[in-house]
Amino acid sequence: MITVVIPTVGRATLPATLAAVGPGLPVIVVDDRKGAPAPLGLPDRVRVVRTGGRGPAAARNAGWRAADTPWVVFLDDDVLPRPGWAEAVWKDLVDLPDDVGGSQGRVVVPLPAGRPPTDAERNTAGLAGALWVTADMAYRRAALEASRGFDERFPRAYREDADLALRMTRAGWRLVRGGRVTEHPVRADGFWASVRFQRGNADDALMRRLHGPAWRAAIGGAPGRLRTHAATTAAGLAALLLTAATAAAAPPVRAWRRSRVSARPLGPAPAARVVPVLAVAAGGVWAALTAEFAWRRIALGPRTPAEVLRMAVTSVLIPPVAVAHRLRGEWKVRR
Repeated sequence: MITVVIPTVGRATLPATLAAVGPGLPVIVVDDRKGAPAPLGLPDRVRVVRTGGRGPAAARNAGWRAADTPWVVFLDDDVLPRPGWAEAVWKDLVDLPDDVGGSQGRVVVPLPAGRPPTDAERNTAGLAGALWVTADMAYRRAALEASRGFDERFPRAYREDADLALRMTRAGWRLVRGGRVTEHPVRADGFWASVRFQRGNADDALMRRLHGPAWRAAIGGAPGRLRTHAATTAAGLAALLLTAATAAAAPPVRAWRRSRVSARPLGPAPAARVVPVLAVAAGGVWAALTAEFAWRRIALGPRTPAEVLRMAVTSVLIPPVAVAHRLRGEWKVRR
């Protein structure tokens, strides 16, 4: 009745995920590593399908198409289904009406006790309240066939699950929440993780093109910060350009010396007096917006020296990187 599909890029957490699923359900692991990697060393009961690095959407499509059961449960390769999960998922699915196309498991994210979570921990904790995430999401095979599965234009593990859910619900399928529980531990993704995550802004452009400007509200998401990032980026760029223009318009030293000899002061033109003021004003706007963004992130965290440094540095980089990725995405979907 049920097949578990787990796309993987070879994370070390995969064996623990398989052990938590247990031997009671058929499992297909989709190896999406590029090239000709070494075997994953999985138990014989696990079927392996290879997709060669085409991305998580393509990997999930290959997995459910290789299954032959009425239901397919997608898990990430770094989650830990709670004890009794196999029995719980069967109970979640066995009596669902025919118009229900999917059932989401309850995802929990363990956070450290005794201190506020870091930025990375808060980012992962958002999965606990997100709708239709494939960390633990079961779909009826008939619904997957009718919707043609995941849209492989989404190259990352980001928005491809929300896109599928919106297409299914608009086609008349209902999506429900089940009672099974899956734990999603926090990964240490490094100092620059929050900057790398801005690549998802390109996927947001595709979501807007496919589902209209209200797509974020349709999946229960909070308003984004892209407009503020655009204002921050514009202010910073204006400050740089105006500062460069001020330097280019400054009177040369020789002209200043000749003006002293001739007793006729060589004052700046009116425009040259205004440009430095505008440069300072633009720089002030950039600094204020950047400081507000950094403090918003710092205030929610543990405020350790390492975390404060990471928030300060990445808060400078995130606005222009986010805007650049969004522009790239908009250009791509226009084509």
